[in-house]
Amino acid sequence: MQNQNYKEAIKSDIFSIITRASEILEVKSYVIGGFVRDYILQRGAAKDIDIVTVGNGIALAKKVASLLPNKPKVQVFKTYGTAMLVYKDMELEFVGARKESYAKDSRNPEVSEGTLEDDQNRRDFTINALAISLHKDDYGTLLDPFDGLKDLEKGIIKTPLNPDITYSDDPLRMMRAIRFATQLNFKIQENSLLAITKNASRLAIITKERIVVELNKIIDATKPSIGFLLLEKTNLLEMILPELIALKGVEEVEGQKHKDNFYHTLEVVDNISKATEDTWLRWAALLHDIGKAPTKRFDKKVGWTFHAHEFVGSKMVYKLFKRLKMPLNSKMKFVQKLVLLSSRPIVLASEVTDSAVRRLVFDTGDDIDALMTLCEADITTKNPKKFERYHKNFQNVREKIKEVEERDHIRNFQPPISGEEIMKTFNLQPCREIGQLKEAIKEAILEGEIPNDYQASYDYMLQKGEELGLKIV
Repeated sequence: MQNQNYKEAIKSDIFSIITRASEILEVKSYVIGGFVRDYILQRGAAKDIDIVTVGNGIALAKKVASLLPNKPKVQVFKTYGTAMLVYKDMELEFVGARKESYAKDSRNPEVSEGTLEDDQNRRDFTINALAISLHKDDYGTLLDPFDGLKDLEKGIIKTPLNPDITYSDDPLRMMRAIRFATQLNFKIQENSLLAITKNASRLAIITKERIVVELNKIIDATKPSIGFLLLEKTNLLEMILPELIALKGVEEVEGQKHKDNFYHTLEVVDNISKATEDTWLRWAALLHDIGKAPTKRFDKKVGWTFHAHEFVGSKMVYKLFKRLKMPLNSKMKFVQKLVLLSSRPIVLASEVTDSAVRRLVFDTGDDIDALMTLCEADITTKNPKKFERYHKNFQNVREKIKEVEERDHIRNFQPPISGEEIMKTFNLQPCREIGQLKEAIKEAILEGEIPNDYQASYDYMLQKGEELGLKIV
């Protein structure tokens, strides 16, 4: 056991107040878990602080709140025996030290009071079992029964106890192991990795919502591919996102191969992560090719084809989001849109015409920049000349978009002539001709036949109305 002092970590006034409250209640308290880990790794000041006390966690939280100047409200979660309060910009969670035992078919443990040692035993990983004492006699002392400090130095994720039992008891820990490995760029200990693979099917007892929380943290990491490669290696990805696994592998027919779209996808996600922190844009990158598996065909004349994979992929996004109980709101629609349009700028790049750019901006609206970022991330060629040429082409598209947008104002396009004005001009009741005229005006603007302004659109309406045999009133 280490006997190092980390008083520096707990110099904030909140910790001395917790010490005072613990003295009044005659209990020992410790700061434990992520706060300690991130302090040692110098990952910045943690805003979430876990306090464990050898006693009643709810009673301690209430006593701490009573000693604070602003007397913050204490949220009590009786089911879990925990309490939470907010002080300055920190969230503090209080829990009594406990030991746990699990039933085979549930991740919800039987909980009973325990010692600090019991509490550290139940922690998921050695690096999260580190505790700093808040007791006045050994204030700041690090309590590290599993050599978590050494694992932090070596960059290793391992469980305090038998990994097979740890993961079987609470299968969400498998996702957490991979998430921490991704966020911290750590290695998962070999025994631990084997235990994850062995217990992969146990993930079925975890709610989709909790799985997605961990998945999003992997997607939000600096290099998400670390996590997805581990998920694939341990058979967890097959359970969560079989659509990605379906992209794996290369087929050869008559000497013609296609690229492995699984590994390509991971490259794209890593690429886009350098350009954006937007979780949903990263999801779009992850799913941009999922339509390729069901649309893959071999044509003797042209080789491998993936016709309409963008359309098929965008339809798959909805089913995937629904299955994982992810939001089916504007976030899902954003991902759908980008998957659907993901190839448009690539086609456009070879011949950048004003009309094609206007149509792209019209279809994409405010998401045009996100789409271009996705397309640039989609360049994974290892040929430096090709890489440079593709990027230059996309830069030309971006410049053309800017030029066309400044001149024609197509983004979030609203027709200059309303249906009501058409009805009034030609004294019409609701009829097919109104829609025909509106469509004709829109097409003329997008094709560059007329400018995007009222007078030109009005004159064009009169001309087209005459062609349809309509009379001005």
